[in-house]
Amino acid sequence: MKIRVGVFFGGKSVEHEVSVISALQACRSLNTEKYDIIPIYITKNTEFYIGENIGKIEAYRNIPALLKESSRVIPVGNGGTVELLHYPMKKFGSNVAATIDVALPVVHGTNVEDGALQGYLQTLGIPYASCDVLSSAVGMDKYVMKCVFADNGIPVLPATVVNVKQFTREHDAVLELIESRTQYPVIVKPVNLGSSVGIRKAKDREALEEALDYAFTFAIKVLVENAVTELKEINCSVLGDYEEAEASECEEPIANDEILSYQDKYVGGTKSAGGKSGMASLKRKIPADITPEQREEVRTLAVKAFKALGCSGVARIDFMLDKATGKIYLNEINTIPGSLSFYLWEPVGVKYSELLDRMISLAFKRERENKSISFSFDTNILENASFGGSKGAKGAKS
Repeated sequence: MKIRVGVFFGGKSVEHEVSVISALQACRSLNTEKYDIIPIYITKNTEFYIGENIGKIEAYRNIPALLKESSRVIPVGNGGTVELLHYPMKKFGSNVAATIDVALPVVHGTNVEDGALQGYLQTLGIPYASCDVLSSAVGMDKYVMKCVFADNGIPVLPATVVNVKQFTREHDAVLELIESRTQYPVIVKPVNLGSSVGIRKAKDREALEEALDYAFTFAIKVLVENAVTELKEINCSVLGDYEEAEASECEEPIANDEILSYQDKYVGGTKSAGGKSGMASLKRKIPADITPEQREEVRTLAVKAFKALGCSGVARIDFMLDKATGKIYLNEINTIPGSLSFYLWEPVGVKYSELLDRMISLAFKRERENKSISFSFDTNILENASFGGSKGAKGAKS
């Protein structure tokens, strides 16, 4: 009997469209002899849809039309599986539109990659092939992530975090605080977004103000750190879990500007949205143009960072090489990377279908381990519980 895989994608995120591309790439690469694949599209209003055309990239050129011909469903846990029930419910006949055994979240950004969807899947009681709630949440918050990595001896650039209320109420004081802790040029970016959304470089105070205003349109909290002026970006993927993990080949993304942009990552060079697009369309050097020693350092740090957060599945860790000093800094971790970083695994002999296989196996492994943990505790605390009166605690007399 085939394993029924629900591929979740979309969601209320600025990276919604990128998620669609990444997920449908994954659907095309899953082994159909081993899996029944159920694409599950999450709208920007957080509604779940399945249907004959949900797995076809061309259908997303007109999403309203796609939804009209598809079925809205509600996931409901049922003893280790999840049933997708028609919504609204039908008065007659079965309401079960489909059943899944394991979830493969291919989502990017706030409200989905940050632990929110992972927590939902965990509450439903289904294995899911990605990082857990905690590692997803920490990996999404760039400042908290830096703190964890620094505490584990992983080199990161120091950063200052400010929120939009601070900036509005104490405008000049915030600028002075940033300038006291950093030196121009600086990088300004939303604390909890990926795909280079909301990021700008500032070379003076005027540019800093503009960059902060821009970043605050995407997030409540913004991070500011020194820019590496002689920068070479190096990315590396990791596959595994807290017990065993391995690193992929390293890549060197090629930007058209000083900062690798959303356009660089997902638009430039894309020939076919249904083919090797998404992050796979990015201009890059594989392997990266670095020394064998630097390659080994990056791959070692990537695995160390992956384990420090307790990640599972596949992640991509992005590094900054300061060409002036030769120092390597960890920039950020992507707990569900664009295109799931398959292009970094193929050079080391791991096909995309095998990568997805191993992710699903890790999901079932974590589920088996969780079942060995006791989540109940025998107690008689409710045996004689009372608020002292029929009106409840508010009306009870002491």
